[in-house]
Amino acid sequence: MMKNMSQMTSRIGPPLIALILAVILFFSGGLIRSGFVSYAQAINIVRLASFLGIIAAGQTIVIISGGEGIDLSVGAVVTLSAILVYRYSDGQNLLILPALLLALAVGAGVGSLNGLGIAFLGIPPLIMTLAMAGVVEGLILIVTQGQFIGDVPPAMTAYISNPLVFRMPGVIFLWMLLALGMWLLLERTAFGKHLFAIGVNRTTARLSGVGVDLTVILAYALSGMLAAFGGFTVLAFAQNVFLRLGDRYLFPSIAAVVVGGTILAGGKGSYFGTISGALVLTLITSLLTAMQLPEAYRQIILGATLLVLISVYGRQRALRE
Repeated sequence: MMKNMSQMTSRIGPPLIALILAVILFFSGGLIRSGFVSYAQAINIVRLASFLGIIAAGQTIVIISGGEGIDLSVGAVVTLSAILVYRYSDGQNLLILPALLLALAVGAGVGSLNGLGIAFLGIPPLIMTLAMAGVVEGLILIVTQGQFIGDVPPAMTAYISNPLVFRMPGVIFLWMLLALGMWLLLERTAFGKHLFAIGVNRTTARLSGVGVDLTVILAYALSGMLAAFGGFTVLAFAQNVFLRLGDRYLFPSIAAVVVGGTILAGGKGSYFGTISGALVLTLITSLLTAMQLPEAYRQIILGATLLVLISVYGRQRALRE
C-alpha cells in the first residue's frame, strides 16, 4: 500500500498532494468547529499560514541549496527583527520603513555570516546556524537589557494585520507578492538556476562555472532577510514582543518545506510546495485545537502526521538519485 501511495505521489507531485490535503483539512476543520465552512474561516487560516509561509521562504532557498543545509537561526532572527522594529519605530508611523530596513539589514548580516562560515570555514550548516542562533539570542539580551521598550506603529496594525480588500489582511497580499517574487527568483534568474545546480551536485556545478561559495552565502543571506521580514509581520499581528517570539516558527518552517515536497538533500523543490505545506501545518494545528485535545496529544498527532506524509513522499535522497 505504501508503495502504491509513493507511486501516486511521484505522478501527482508532493506540492499538489499537500494542497489537496489542505483543502480536505479545511472543510473537516470547519465542520468540526461550527458545522459549516465560511469565507471568514478561510481568510483566518490563510492569515495564520502567511506568517509561517513568509519565514519558510528563506528556509526553502537554503534547503534547495543542498549541502545538508537547514537554517536553525531563523527563530532567533524573527525575534531580533521584531524587537528592533518595536524598539526603533517606537510606535511612530514615519519610522516604520527605517526600522524595517534596519531589521532586514541585520537579518541579511546574520545570514551572510552563516553562509561565510559554511562556505569558507567548512562548518556544517546545522552547527553553524545553531551557533549563530545562540549569538543572536545574546544580541537580543544586549539590545534589550531585559527591558522591552517601544511600541507598534498604528499603521502596521492597520495595513498588515487588519482586514483590507475583500476582508483580507495586508499580510496575505504581502505573502502573494512574496510568492511571485520567489517564483521569479527560483525559476527566472541565474541565481535560481545556480541554486538548484549546487543542490544537485556542488562539484559538478563548480566545474560548470557556478560560483558555489557566493551562491551559498546569498542563499543564507536571503534566509536571514526573509526571517527578519517574517518577524516584522509577526510583530504587527502579535502587537508585542518577548524573548523567543520566533521559536515557534523554527521547526514548522522546516516541516512546511519538507511537507511541500522540497527534497532535504537539495536540488529539487518549489515555493509553491512550501505554501501548501504551510497551509497543511496551520490547518492541522487548527483542527487539533478545535477538537480540544490536550497539548501532548496534539504534538503526538502532528508529529505522526508529518512522518506519514514524508514516508509517502518516499526516501528523498534515493528518489533524487
